[in-house]
Amino acid sequence: MSAQNGSGALPLTLLAEQFAKLPGIGMKTAQRLAYFVMSMTDSEAKAFADAIIHAHKTVHACKICQNLTDREICPICGDDTRDRSTICVVESPKDVSAFERTREYKGVYHVLHGLISPIDGITPDKLRVTELLKRIQSGGVKEVIMATNPTPEGEATAMYISRLLKPLGIKVTRLAFGLPIGAILEYADEVTLFKALENRNEI
Repeated sequence: MSAQNGSGALPLTLLAEQFAKLPGIGMKTAQRLAYFVMSMTDSEAKAFADAIIHAHKTVHACKICQNLTDREICPICGDDTRDRSTICVVESPKDVSAFERTREYKGVYHVLHGLISPIDGITPDKLRVTELLKRIQSGGVKEVIMATNPTPEGEATAMYISRLLKPLGIKVTRLAFGLPIGAILEYADEVTLFKALENRNEI
């Protein structure tokens, strides 16, 4: 493709720049992805684009746990066999998937959609903390497991929420990280995550 569009940039370059906005994607990888898209048939490219648009329009936060779902209530919150007295608080929907792979955790979740990070302008009011407090105030919750990553931001978030919950008489625990400091839950293996859950400590 040699013709330029109205903005003066090649369409292929613009496509690569969009891929480069994705987390963990450098410009070289973005260019490879752009070239791969160009190798698709028209129908494959349309299906790819339609899948992005459809997901963006239909996927939203579960009204209970804030995890991503295309329903009003996600499958985990809608499962009557889950233990609603225990809430595992995580940073992102990816962390829910990580814990579900262990097939050992039987409680429910709460997704914060971020961590406290003043340097990045992320204050507690920008997280789903209010929704967590409302769940607990409605009754029935005995333990909240703070399962944020063992990073400065993760620790600060865990301590902040712990201070909010202690006056409510809720047991607040922290994962017993067999994970190295700075590790990311999303990439931890199932056994390590299960042991971290099993040996959690009260904070």
